[in-house]
Amino acid sequence: MTPTAEKTAPKISFVSLGCPKALVDSERIITRLRAEGYELTKRHEGADLVIVNTCGFLDSAKAESLEAIGTAMGENGKVIVTGCMGAEPEQIREAYPNVLSITGPQDYQSVMRAVHEAAPPAHDPFLDLVPEQGIKLTPRHYAYLKISEGCNNRCSFCIIPKLRGDLASRPVADVLREAERLVRSGVKELLVISQDTSAYGVDIKYAESVWTPAGGEARTVKARFYDLARELGGLGAWVRMHYVYPYPHVDQVIELMAEGAVLPYLDIPFQHASPSVLKAMKRPAHAEKTLDRIRRWREICPELGVRSTFIVGFPGETEADFELLLDWLDEAKLERVGCFKYEPVRGAPANDLGLALVPDEVKAERYRRFMERQQAISARILKNRVGKRLQVIVDEVVSTAGGFSARGRSKWDAPEIDGAVNLVSRRPLRVGDIVSAKIERADAYDLHGVVV
Repeated sequence: MTPTAEKTAPKISFVSLGCPKALVDSERIITRLRAEGYELTKRHEGADLVIVNTCGFLDSAKAESLEAIGTAMGENGKVIVTGCMGAEPEQIREAYPNVLSITGPQDYQSVMRAVHEAAPPAHDPFLDLVPEQGIKLTPRHYAYLKISEGCNNRCSFCIIPKLRGDLASRPVADVLREAERLVRSGVKELLVISQDTSAYGVDIKYAESVWTPAGGEARTVKARFYDLARELGGLGAWVRMHYVYPYPHVDQVIELMAEGAVLPYLDIPFQHASPSVLKAMKRPAHAEKTLDRIRRWREICPELGVRSTFIVGFPGETEADFELLLDWLDEAKLERVGCFKYEPVRGAPANDLGLALVPDEVKAERYRRFMERQQAISARILKNRVGKRLQVIVDEVVSTAGGFSARGRSKWDAPEIDGAVNLVSRRPLRVGDIVSAKIERADAYDLHGVVV
């Protein structure tokens, strides 16, 4: 068997009807298909699927289109419909309710998404210029998985919606296929990112799509935060959730963490604790009783680690507001925390609030006090892990005279932003290994242990 014989290129049968504009649309779709390695065939029978580019200008053209769809359904059964008649899909659905997808003219992206769902493209590592998982700038053993663009929130200090627009969620099957490719290529940790991860799918009304995992059966999955997390948790890699807002439905994902499906880690940008500052920031869920919610989460999943970021020196922040933030930190006992001194951003609404600006020297002093308070909290949390055995993913390895030293991360540490676990080992280690380590000591931010 040749190296490429295990997975042959899918075959597509294509029917193009209508005017020259429709023909150009067909040419563009076929170009995309061929660029992705699909084969074209003139026979519906034996093809992996059929695409029918319809015409809907006259009743006779509609009848011809419906006849072409009917022939494809009869000879193949897996049919994607696009083109002018697809702009008003009711007549098609009434006649052929089991077509895979219906899209209007020039909607090439939707056609290709439907093709990918029904017949994923074959990847040939000996011929393709781009690896199956795409070009990544992260180390091979972890990768960021972007599930949406843009944001519906209008935080007063932020201009991301102006730069990237409103929330635009990816179809869940697209996300899962990318995640599966990454894991298949050797990725051991998926870091789920977006501007508002817990709002995933709101903009597309939690649209369903068909997802067929490798070696499994096709199933329908909704584009919801919980459903996505559940499916990702079945891929065999660590799954880490970033940029999650504390909406009530996050509780369901905490249950997945308690079950071990995804990492017991939540990155939630709280930004502050003072109600007046949060109101001025226009933070989503600022009225939520976040301390009560964190307690509830830890009841569900005692291993949960929460990381967050905060801003000090926001316009209008008083000493009382800041003291409230420090008290909140003491009570919340967050595992990982970052802090920023407020800086005005051109075009941000916060510039026009008319609130008193906090002097730079006060910002610097509050930043110092904040970090000192959190450092003490972090040191106490990490000290409690001394003597325990933890799973650690290895990021760096150095050979030593007595064996190996390594730097890795626990389940509560994201790359580049959180702490690390420094390891020694007598047996060989490789980057990307997930090993068991006994923790022997701790400092304010890092752990130190021995591979067992």
